[in-house]
Amino acid sequence: MKRMGRPSQSSIWESQRLDPDAVRLQGRAAVVSGAASGIGAASALALARFGADVALCDRNAAGLADVAVALEALGQRAVTAELDVRDPEAVLGFARQVEAELGGVDILVNNAGGGFAAAFLEVNEKGENALVQENFGSVTRMTRAFVPLLREGASIINITSVEAHRAGPLFAIYSAMKAAVTNLSMSLSMELAPRAIRVNCIAPDMIPTPGDRGLEEVAGTTGLPVQRHSWPERGHVDDCAAAVVFLAGDLSRFITGSTLHVDGGTWAAGGWKTRDDGGFTL
Repeated sequence: MKRMGRPSQSSIWESQRLDPDAVRLQGRAAVVSGAASGIGAASALALARFGADVALCDRNAAGLADVAVALEALGQRAVTAELDVRDPEAVLGFARQVEAELGGVDILVNNAGGGFAAAFLEVNEKGENALVQENFGSVTRMTRAFVPLLREGASIINITSVEAHRAGPLFAIYSAMKAAVTNLSMSLSMELAPRAIRVNCIAPDMIPTPGDRGLEEVAGTTGLPVQRHSWPERGHVDDCAAAVVFLAGDLSRFITGSTLHVDGGTWAAGGWKTRDDGGFTL
């Protein structure tokens, strides 16, 4: 039996030139969770610099206000909401606020998340539920709330971690939830394709952020005479923000269900190892 393919839409490049204008995001609206600091703040600022209006949410009201001021100084609209992405009603209220102030949405960056170091058997039910809701439930909740507002051609960008692709001793639940987001993104890339909505992940590592303070001590890497990534430069939150801008715009129109590893090569180089004293190191 001959297999019949679906009729294909024309590529945008048949009517649009690939030039510097293809990078710009003028007239688009973005939503960024966990936007008060770190990768979220850098992503919000980068999206605004390339022309997008940005809606921000975070639990950190002071940091959120600082980012909003910076966005407005760039001449872009900023919509802010102090909320916990684990709260379903708060997320739905934020979506209604964004719809009222910005209308449709073109870019959704699910950045909010976090964890704590503890052996799996030391994590109780309450701690596990907090990790699940903060790192996985936040993504499903924000996605359900905002997909109805996404315009055709929109982009969903989920910030995961290198730990989604390797073992994460002392961070087992966190790592499992980041892996779950990666798999969810692949499934959503298929379910949302008929609306030309792309879904991709960014998996950072070696990107210093406020939430990573003390991680070297936990991982047992302080003072080690080795280089943990092959790239000769230090990572920066703007490296992730650059990947967000790329996935948000037309340059990535044919990329969906994929993960960009922004890690200086650590995923390629390998992962955690067991030390002689029974601990773990990178």
